[in-house]
Amino acid sequence: MKKKAHKKSNEEVKINQEQELKETGQSQSPEEIENKESEKEKDIIKELNEKLEKLEKENSELKDTLLRKVAEFENYKRRTEQDQLNIIKYAAEPFIKNILAVYDDLERSLGHMNENNNYEAMKKGLELVFDKFTKTLEAQGVKKIEAKGQPFDFEMHEALMQQPVEGLPPHTVVDVVEPGYMYKDKVIRHAKVIVSADTPENQNNEEGQ
Repeated sequence: MKKKAHKKSNEEVKINQEQELKETGQSQSPEEIENKESEKEKDIIKELNEKLEKLEKENSELKDTLLRKVAEFENYKRRTEQDQLNIIKYAAEPFIKNILAVYDDLERSLGHMNENNNYEAMKKGLELVFDKFTKTLEAQGVKKIEAKGQPFDFEMHEALMQQPVEGLPPHTVVDVVEPGYMYKDKVIRHAKVIVSADTPENQNNEEGQ
């Protein structure tokens, strides 16, 4: 009697479960539930695959864009380097253009010298060419260093020799052997000069003091 009661109890449990499934609208069999879950998994996998394909496409597009940018930068870098080389190579072009005018004047002057031996005309022509040449150099920032009669300055002058000169204080530029030049604020050639030395009279005066 106890076994029958137990069996009846199991059947009642099963009936109760089926009744509950019917009441909740979930009267699907385990196979149907499994199939439904499988469909959900397929949908999830499909969605993930689509997202993966989208990411791979975006990655490919970004890679192509990056490669194009790298190529563009390399081209820009080469152009910039070439422009810089050209600037250095042809840096003196404006000065050359200006100096060609002086060169032409010198050539014309030489031609006139062959045709006419007039000394005064030749001198005047050369003075005009020299003045034009001086202005061309000054326009480029090139100036002659004024040295004669100035105190000796080792930053501007290069002393070739010293000699005593009456009436001049020592260390004064007596004469210029070769003129010096400045380019803007830089000495590009020191003036080669002769500098005054102490005279015996100056030395005696210093000893007497």
